[in-house]
Amino acid sequence: MRLVSFRHAGAAKFGLVVEGGIVDLSARLSSRWPSLRAAIAAKALGELAAAAKGASADLKFEDVELDPVVPDPEKILCIGLNYASHVGEVGRQLPTVPSVFSRLHNTLVPHGGDIVRPRASIDFDFEGELAIVIGERCRHVPRASALSVIAGYTCFVDGSVRDYQKFSVTSGKNFPGTGPLGPWIVTADEIGDPQTLKVEVRVNGEPRATGDTRAMLFPFEEILAYASQDETVHAGEVFGSGTVGNCCGLEIGRFLESGDTVELSVDRIGVLKNTVLRQA
Repeated sequence: MRLVSFRHAGAAKFGLVVEGGIVDLSARLSSRWPSLRAAIAAKALGELAAAAKGASADLKFEDVELDPVVPDPEKILCIGLNYASHVGEVGRQLPTVPSVFSRLHNTLVPHGGDIVRPRASIDFDFEGELAIVIGERCRHVPRASALSVIAGYTCFVDGSVRDYQKFSVTSGKNFPGTGPLGPWIVTADEIGDPQTLKVEVRVNGEPRATGDTRAMLFPFEEILAYASQDETVHAGEVFGSGTVGNCCGLEIGRFLESGDTVELSVDRIGVLKNTVLRQA
């Protein structure tokens, strides 16, 4: 399934992507689950599929405004330096454990929304990533069963204000409107092994960064096992996997400008597309 969060006629909704648009699951199930996050927490993905079985699209994409796939995750945890190519490009040592940092949910941007380049930055950059959406509350997750707690996968652009990041990762990663997430969640059953996916970022149609999740230094099982040692992980939370590297702006000195179009493509998920807007 491909699941989306969106707005229509002023109301926040969620639905299932089908040919021609979206099946409005809120119209069918909002009395039980007011949001996609709530449905995921209730482990209701099977019921969502049943409710939409055989249904035609209620709404066209052009008639709705997408939200980030989980508009209000309790936590967004990201992994730094998780591809050897990126580690080498920035002149760092290979990490021995996952390097975890947090994002705030007000940094999230939906598919089609504007990525806000801060006025304070001249070195605004992208990092293209596969991300996971957690399916249940858990802690001390065993590596052997870690994939079982993943509800699905999505695309994530970890927009980076490099001017600030060199002093503080927290500051450089938490400017509002810098983290596109979407366009939808593809449920885990349709992805299979997440360590077999090609990731590519294009800026104005030009391929800038390419990679393969096989090259992750810490696969998702290890990320979840490590992060859940000191964090209770909740349904609907988002984990980034680190940038694939191979030509982020930091590596080649070509940063994002107002008007640039950023497209992140991930196998079996789709394309997350956004335009950079200079902060007014």
